[in-house]
Amino acid sequence: MEVQERKSYRAFLIGADVASARSGFGVEDSLEELGLLADTAGLEVVGQTSQRLRHPDPATFIGSGKVEEVRFWLEELDVDVVIFDDELSPRHQRELEKAFGERIRVLDRTALILDIFAQHAHTREGALQVMLAQYNYRLPRLTRQWAHLARQVGGGVARGGSAGVGLRGPGETQLEVDRREIRRKIARLEADLAKVRAHRELYRAHRRRTGVPIVALVGYTNAGKSTLLNRLSGAHVRVADQLFATLDPTTRRIQLPRGGKVLVTDTVGFIQKLPHTLIAAFRSTLEEIREANLLLHVVDSSHPRAVQQIEVVHRTLKDELGIQNTPMLLVLNKIDLGIDEGERSGLALLQQQFPEAVSISALTGSGIEKLTLRVEQLLDSHLIQVVLRIPHSESGLVAHFHQLAAVREVKHTPDYVELTGLVDSHYLGDYEPYIVESAKQAGRQDGFV
Repeated sequence: MEVQERKSYRAFLIGADVASARSGFGVEDSLEELGLLADTAGLEVVGQTSQRLRHPDPATFIGSGKVEEVRFWLEELDVDVVIFDDELSPRHQRELEKAFGERIRVLDRTALILDIFAQHAHTREGALQVMLAQYNYRLPRLTRQWAHLARQVGGGVARGGSAGVGLRGPGETQLEVDRREIRRKIARLEADLAKVRAHRELYRAHRRRTGVPIVALVGYTNAGKSTLLNRLSGAHVRVADQLFATLDPTTRRIQLPRGGKVLVTDTVGFIQKLPHTLIAAFRSTLEEIREANLLLHVVDSSHPRAVQQIEVVHRTLKDELGIQNTPMLLVLNKIDLGIDEGERSGLALLQQQFPEAVSISALTGSGIEKLTLRVEQLLDSHLIQVVLRIPHSESGLVAHFHQLAAVREVKHTPDYVELTGLVDSHYLGDYEPYIVESAKQAGRQDGFV
């Protein structure tokens, strides 16, 4: 019989319903999402299992009985990779690799997402951010890679002292060398990223000086943000029906119905259990969201867990990025997918629960005109023309206002600088003591250049 060559590695998924860490996603829903992540990474999912736990087992996460059950399925299904839906500690990974054997690779959700990000990072900044996250993830997990060398020499470092000449084992030496090398690479990546951040900040400052409002697209991964950016701008941002198809932020200028122009930025999608190492590494990219005058929260209205996905995005914005006060408009996308009655009623429930949301299909263009009108109204409603008198001792505030606002007039007096400008209201907190005049703007403003 002819043996066909495998086209991909075979993966087995393991989920755990841990009482202390339950979210709005059930274990089956979370495993389904993990399967989509595995597919995006190019793996073939051949089986899965789950377990309810009061707390993770300190050695193997799932306990010895479940480990034996999984070992049976790994042999039965000829599995190459085991993927856990939760982040494993270094000890968990080490013990599981021992239990499953050298042939089986053990990954967790974090490692899988990092692998997907590595595949999809196309710019230098994206590649640097992913590499930094990968090294920070790997650093505490190095022990298992060199443990076999450490066992070759009994002993090593005496308790309470340093190793004597000739007593340091080769495994320990290699481990320390490896750790130093990774720390050196982390430091170099952080230095490189600092330069990229400085360049990006200059670009942001230039954008602020133009006075053009910024709209950021946020949402759960695969909600259709890139498709919406293409629809709004006529751009050709890569679109794929898979998770994390877009990593690198893309900004396009679009024209609103009454002639005003805004910058629309597409950012990386969120997901439940998004690794902290990724959030930290991508912080400079995610700063694009913090700079926005308006957030468009794009939701896949056809998804059965749309409400839970909305909650994940809100939680990530608030807890991880500290974004709470920026105006946000909910956009219910993919209304073209409401084929059967169940999906239609799902959309109706979302519309009932979120009456201020705008329903659209970024793919067909349905509802786009209504969306752009609503964006224009919201931006107009937050614009204020102000007159400030800032003392010369606060020259930093003067410079900062030039970055934030469309400045119309500047007058210098012996005691203060008088500035007249058009600015988004959520930028005014630091300037309240210096406001001598303010007025809400109506209709299209010159700040929309």
